[in-house]
Amino acid sequence: MRIDKFLKVSRILKRRTVAQEACDRGKVEINGKAAKPSSPVKEGDEVTVKFSGGELVFRVIKVKETVRKDEAAELYEIISGEDK
Repeated sequence: MRIDKFLKVSRILKRRTVAQEACDRGKVEINGKAAKPSSPVKEGDEVTVKFSGGELVFRVIKVKETVRKDEAAELYEIISGEDK
């Protein structure tokens, strides 16, 4: 799955366009490398998202095309930072 879609499906970022812009601005990394919006993400990957007030580091647990709002948090495990 593309990282921009994963960030939206997991509800880490509200909209896919916001996720795409974050990737374009270098605010998203997968396993320590800068991510483009089309970069693939898979189970076990460590993702860092930089916000203006800090950063969120999480590990991908599951990759699903769609999930309900109450199941979104099951897709990832927070390693450090704060979920915004």
